[in-house]
Amino acid sequence: MITLYTWKTPNGRKPAIMLEELGWDYRVKGIDIGKDEQFAPDFLKVSPNNKIPAIVDDESEGGPLSIFESGAILTYLAERSGRFLAPSGHARFKALEWLYWQVGGLGPMLGQLGYFANRAPEQLPLAIDRFKDECGRLIRVMNGRLADADYLAGDYSIADIACYPWMIAATTMLKVPLAGALEHAPAVQSWLDRVGERPAVQRGMAVLQS
Repeated sequence: MITLYTWKTPNGRKPAIMLEELGWDYRVKGIDIGKDEQFAPDFLKVSPNNKIPAIVDDESEGGPLSIFESGAILTYLAERSGRFLAPSGHARFKALEWLYWQVGGLGPMLGQLGYFANRAPEQLPLAIDRFKDECGRLIRVMNGRLADADYLAGDYSIADIACYPWMIAATTMLKVPLAGALEHAPAVQSWLDRVGERPAVQRGMAVLQS
């Protein structure tokens, strides 16, 4: 049994989608970051960086294993299951490079834009423009890749699972500042439609929504 500690954020939805894709039994423990539950001592034992998501796999080889950081969780689940990440070769490293691209670029930049454009107590045009421009650049990079392939690694993989919740945020909560970039990214929109049609993705995106 795997326990998923998560909340209703793009990062928090990644492992939920993966677990739904695998069809594994898992239990969800909501960590309400709006109430600072990520700082609770019991959760810090699982995720010392006080961030969601995290998992505990009670059936891991060698005994229960806790993992934090969404990229590490996706890689672990892919390797444990033998799905959505090739075991070797070009396909493996294509998936990993786009996974790390999301973890190191797309997610943080969209997160910063979300803060300065939507949540900051004071509007700072310099900061908004800085992150809007960088997010637009990243969307163009993604669009260029998806113009040549149906999925980021060629086949559907953990890279697509990682990017999808963030691009949903880009097209909903951030659609005003990113309108221009999204308008010129038809391949990204087609990819969003393909990924979003997957029943497991729909179930993963709905975790903690009720």
